[in-house]
Amino acid sequence: MAHRLLSVLSAAVFSLVWAGFAPTARGDSSHARIVRLSLVQGDVRFSNNAKGDPLADEKAVWERAELNLPIRQGYVLATDNGRAEVEFENGAMAFLAENTVLEFYDLSLEDGARTSRLILRQGTAEFYVNPSRGDYFSVTGGDFSVQAEGKTTFRLNNFDDGSNVSVLQGRIAVLTKQKNTPLQKGESLSMNAGDESSLTVGRLPENDEFDQWVSGRIENAATATTAALRYSDSYGYTAGFGDLYTFGSWFPVAGYGYCWRPYGVGLGWSPFDFGNWFYDASFGWTFIGNQPWGWLPYHFGGWLFEPGFGWVWNPGGSFIPGRPTRFRPVTGVWVRSGGLLGIVPVHPLDSGSRTPLNMSRGVFQVNQRGVSNRLPITETEKWKVDKRPPRDVFPGTLAAVGSPARLSRSMVAESPALRGASPARQSGIVYDPGERRFINSNAGGSNPAASRSSEERAGIERTVARPNEVRAPNSSATPVPGRPASNRVMTDERGRAATPPARVAPPPRPSIAPPPAPRSEPSSIGGGSWGGSPARSGGGGYSGGGSMPRASAPSGGGARSAPAPSGGRPH
Repeated sequence: MAHRLLSVLSAAVFSLVWAGFAPTARGDSSHARIVRLSLVQGDVRFSNNAKGDPLADEKAVWERAELNLPIRQGYVLATDNGRAEVEFENGAMAFLAENTVLEFYDLSLEDGARTSRLILRQGTAEFYVNPSRGDYFSVTGGDFSVQAEGKTTFRLNNFDDGSNVSVLQGRIAVLTKQKNTPLQKGESLSMNAGDESSLTVGRLPENDEFDQWVSGRIENAATATTAALRYSDSYGYTAGFGDLYTFGSWFPVAGYGYCWRPYGVGLGWSPFDFGNWFYDASFGWTFIGNQPWGWLPYHFGGWLFEPGFGWVWNPGGSFIPGRPTRFRPVTGVWVRSGGLLGIVPVHPLDSGSRTPLNMSRGVFQVNQRGVSNRLPITETEKWKVDKRPPRDVFPGTLAAVGSPARLSRSMVAESPALRGASPARQSGIVYDPGERRFINSNAGGSNPAASRSSEERAGIERTVARPNEVRAPNSSATPVPGRPASNRVMTDERGRAATPPARVAPPPRPSIAPPPAPRSEPSSIGGGSWGGSPARSGGGGYSGGGSMPRASAPSGGGARSAPAPSGGRPH
């Protein structure tokens, strides 16, 4: 009986703790959001200073993207021979195929409603959207934009000679300059570049390997989220919460409710043992946990040192009722003593600039090599809080890389034909590197590409697809170890460096400006007039957006049956 009473009291205390952090939409003002790079496979890079079209900006700085990288408005994510997944706070997900460039044009929050406007500059991406009330999600690629209407999954391809979109689940609206075209599950739309009269609607092509990969990722996220909700009294979604269930365990801590600890770490483990540091001009130094679970514990909540367990993570951050949960660049407090700089894990009850409550556990010294061993605190040392450590605390911690390869692709050559399309207009436009212009491959006679053999055309496609991998006649590619693929040096049969020919890839095709997000009824599609409008500018602090779940003891041996969500639970 006593054990049962203790469990009930522990669960009640934990629920009260969580209730103090449930964010209130009414208290949110317009400000920027931060989302998460939740999966990195192969070569993935990013830029946060590109101007205009990132593929045409030669001054843009590109760095190697790492798992759990925080992404804010203005970032550009690019894949070469790799894939990436981005998780939004409300459960929306973006999946990038190989050789794809995605720009996060607008990530803003206004009165609790999240606006996400993206631009697919090139390549193939798939999007899973299940918006909460008031959320808005659109993707622009080439000459049209796609607006999600409720829970939906759609795939967008942006090629040099056109774009197409397929609806795998739900409904969307395709917006051009002249009209809006509704699409539903099983339908696909295609449009040639610069020719709105070529718009065709047909049946959905068969799923390929990329579609199957995306479907598996969505199913895994849904399973982990459902299991994690056993520890939550809230049915709102929280990015990264499902990873905690998969890669760690929860247990009650007196006075704080349930806390979490990752699997496979010993008593000597500290929160900053596994990860990297990245500097962003907007929020300073941020910690990137390089474990699959390394998002939520490093940007929300706080840490406790529990005897017998070591460091454990607690999702709370204050006992002030109604205080919204805020994004932290790192769940640590910077402190300084003379010439020494250190960091102390954030305690759930830390407040303002007062001495961190975890200071008694020691300070983790910070130097050019990162975070080193813990320093014991002596009475003669006076550590003071340093709210914003300088830019030169760490050297460049993320590897600089070259700009992503400009990939020239034809919609007709690489996209499955639209079955049952009406009207049945197919583009024969291809890029001819000899003439350095697009030509009509369906025309005979004077068309140079029409008389070429299939082998010759395949060689042209390979040359155009990899313009930065210069190949001389009768030469073989010799990658130089340690250099990015985009800077490979090609040699001839005798090992001599080949003279690079002129660049043959066409310039990137500009995309139209994304449509403005509707400001009236949030659920309406096509609200407002067409045309680029300024993104809702951020003013104020950064917020993680999604509501943190209020944890409680799991009921019985399985998940509780949840009531039908009102758009807040995306999976």
